Amino acid sequence: MKLFKIMFSFVKIDKRKFFSNFGKVLFKWIMKIGDKVRFLNEIGGGIVRGFQGKDVVLVENEDGFDIPMLMRECVVIETDDYNMKRKTPPAPQKTEEPAKPSKPEITSRPAETRGGDILNIYLAFVPEDVKAISTTPFEAYLVNDSNYYLYYTYMNAEGKAWNVRSHGLVEPNTKLFLEDFDKSILNELERVAIQLVPFKAERTFTKKPSVDVELRIDTVKFYKLHTFQESDFFEEPVLLYTIVSNDVVAKQVYVSAEDLQNALLHKKTVSSKPKSQPITKKEKGNNIIEFDLHIDSLLDDTTGMNNSEILNYQLDKFREVLEQYKDKREQRIVFIHGKGDGILRKALLDELKRKYKNYKHQDASFQEYGFGATMVTIK
Repeated sequence: MKLFKIMFSFVKIDKRKFFSNFGKVLFKWIMKIGDKVRFLNEIGGGIVRGFQGKDVVLVENEDGFDIPMLMRECVVIETDDYNMKRKTPPAPQKTEEPAKPSKPEITSRPAETRGGDILNIYLAFVPEDVKAISTTPFEAYLVNDSNYYLYYTYMNAEGKAWNVRSHGLVEPNTKLFLEDFDKSILNELERVAIQLVPFKAERTFTKKPSVDVELRIDTVKFYKLHTFQESDFFEEPVLLYTIVSNDVVAKQVYVSAEDLQNALLHKKTVSSKPKSQPITKKEKGNNIIEFDLHIDSLLDDTTGMNNSEILNYQLDKFREVLEQYKDKREQRIVFIHGKGDGILRKALLDELKRKYKNYKHQDASFQEYGFGATMVTIK
């Protein structure tokens, strides 16, 4: 202090300014980055992270924020006794390996049936209340009438892509529930596919080829009571589609847009046609005649016929019916063609526009046929 008095006597110095600046320098000299400080007039504290100007210190609080504080409002401490808990960085988490898909368990060795080494597999649709066919929901089953296990995938088409509806394992000589649905989603089921891998567990067996079948589901049949028939597999009437019959995979019937164009531009004569059944026709109330143009209703077998020939055969039957009733004015005829990709329906409409312009046509009753039928009125 004597030194300061002597200095102030010889040099004119503002004592207040001197001690203020001296205090700042002293605080700054006392504090350094990384020190722990406590606030004098506020609760809390933190770690010094830097300085602003001559008298402001940046203190990082427990939440990681830098708080500017006057240096004279802070005091350096040696321990964390200012009631502040610092957040510790989280420990690095161990990356878990993705769970491996579980394999269907084979828990038993079922008894085999005589003749069961021949594959017979079906897709079945069962109405929950057959007496209320117009409103009832339906159940879908995969029927495995064989001694083989089946890894299966059940899919429906969405444009050019596919959506898996169910997959898993079917045990020998069992029927497996796939899903339940109502008529609001029938359009999703117009084109379905079944893939199968047959095998036996814990015994030798004859290897069967894998199966990949695409089916066209006629959604109109879900509105018709008579299409549900008795079977060996269900107590209720059922709509049954064959996937494999006596080891023979069901034939796929698919008509592309190119085949439709070829059929319309270049009419071909079908040679060596299988023996055909009579056209299914049914007299209905209000003077309406019904014809089913599905190929399986017209022919016993389509072996050897390509897609264009099948379409041409259906168109020939369509023309034949119109020719038969051309002189019966106001006669109404319902042609059942199914919805599918709309190939057959488009072909019929093109025929009506080009060759039967005076005939009236419209969609048949939706309640009775869904989107799968067209009604023509002879004029």
